[in-house]
Amino acid sequence: MSARGQIPARQAFWRDPALPFIEVRTVEDGRSVCYDRHAHDSFSIGAITGGCSTYLNGRLRERVDTGTVVLMNPGEVHACSPLAGTWSYLMLYVDLAWLSALQEEHGVAAGGQFVPLEARLSRDPGLYRRLSQLHTTLLAPAADLIGREVALHEFFGALCQHAPAALQVSAGPLDPRLVRAADFIRSSSATALRLEDICRVAGLSASRLIRAFKAHYAMTPHDYLTHCRIQQCRQRLRRGEPLAQVAVETGFADQAHFQRAFKRYVAATPGEYRN
Repeated sequence: MSARGQIPARQAFWRDPALPFIEVRTVEDGRSVCYDRHAHDSFSIGAITGGCSTYLNGRLRERVDTGTVVLMNPGEVHACSPLAGTWSYLMLYVDLAWLSALQEEHGVAAGGQFVPLEARLSRDPGLYRRLSQLHTTLLAPAADLIGREVALHEFFGALCQHAPAALQVSAGPLDPRLVRAADFIRSSSATALRLEDICRVAGLSASRLIRAFKAHYAMTPHDYLTHCRIQQCRQRLRRGEPLAQVAVETGFADQAHFQRAFKRYVAATPGEYRN
């Protein structure tokens, strides 16, 4: 056990330089894996392979257990918290440009515009089985590149067919002031931002900005800033850049702050993720 009495998570990340659009996470013992609310720039799909947890995605709050498939569109704020006992899962993170191009090939999207899926979870045993098989194929030591490529195209090509009937229902136009605020935070995430800077760009008072931003993004502007920094960190760590350099150049005050924030949002240390 760790110093705090937690059982360290048994998990691993898989990446292949020949397939830069896909990343796989396998958690064999996730009792200590608990995320803060966060989002991804990629499309994410995962399967609960053992035990159970609470799954949050926007307004959805569900108990998920073995055999459940969870789906997160890019930018959707979500979190998982393990319930009593052990739990394990696998996750695939898919580059948005690659998936958008695949949707276009299947006649689902046009102009590289990703079509989000309405479904946030599925208990379809067929989907669970196919995702598990894809996971096995990707991680098999003897698998060759073309076998992995074919498996990815077959699985996500079939998934694309669900998009036309599962278009995300629009909740109305987003306030352009919030769009400006989010864009500004994202583009300036490596700098020492002040709340007044964001308010000036958005044209909103501090209290109005925080209230409206949290209502739409389920995060405060500060949480969103940290989220943007973590996404930058993940990209750079995948390239094998030094931890200290990544921490400084993405806007973290020091190495300790970087380590704590990364663990909160990724449920793994920067070193575990990079390696």
